[in-house]
Amino acid sequence: MAQSTAGSSRQFENFNEAADQVLKMLSGRMNINTLFIAKNDGETNTIKKAFNRDEELVKEGSESPLNQTFCNLSIQHGQDVLRIDDISKDENAQTLEIASNFDKGSFMGIPIYYENGKVYGTICGLDKHPYDFTPEDQEMFEMMSSLLTYILELETAKKEIQKLSSPLVPLTDGISILPIIGHITLTRAKQMIEDTVNKAGGELDFLIIDFSGITEIDPQIEQPLLDLVKILKIMGVTPVITGITPSIALNVPHFAHSLKGERMEATLKIAIEQMGFVLTKKIESCS
Repeated sequence: MAQSTAGSSRQFENFNEAADQVLKMLSGRMNINTLFIAKNDGETNTIKKAFNRDEELVKEGSESPLNQTFCNLSIQHGQDVLRIDDISKDENAQTLEIASNFDKGSFMGIPIYYENGKVYGTICGLDKHPYDFTPEDQEMFEMMSSLLTYILELETAKKEIQKLSSPLVPLTDGISILPIIGHITLTRAKQMIEDTVNKAGGELDFLIIDFSGITEIDPQIEQPLLDLVKILKIMGVTPVITGITPSIALNVPHFAHSLKGERMEATLKIAIEQMGFVLTKKIESCS
């Protein structure tokens, strides 16, 4: 989720931040009074982000019945931009109670979709006075709708990856395995700790933390991982550390040294066997 400006790179942390930047971009190109991005659940329309130039026509955070909004007209119109040059003369707009507040005003809107085709909400422009929408305005709305759809999918994918990055694999009642795989960054380590603590609370006696799948470890994450071990012990969960390879011990020596005194085994297999489990290979014969 990146946007490059003047040789520098900007990282969007989430959809809301991207939406804010989209409105800033549009407000710099259009002189319309109000621009806003709304989200709906099929019944209620919620204003997520709003820009008002001279008069506050739309308030950020406000909610309205979806079927009484211009946003709903935009959704019903379909994937194309809905353009209303004169609200007072538009038959569909005049069915809305709020239409009388805008008289000869103007509206433009287009839905924002999830990748699966479900509607997230809308991006809209609104004015109490006539506004001369240009073809460029319409094109910008279409581009921003596509951009926000893309960012929604990136955010959804990121959340799914975060869920998968800290899976607790149940071994038996009271015992689970946390396989740590791939490149561990500080952000990922913090997310993993939060997820693990939430999942482990009140359910586990032992948690095997296996580092054998790590491809690279950032020295910054030493302390967060050590904090995870401490937090588990405070919660009454015994951490069992496995898979500390020579490369990890060399690259982050303080981390390996700080684990002395904790229950450690060279491999996950040994740890499982030490807990009384025997791994067997089932051979099926063909007759």
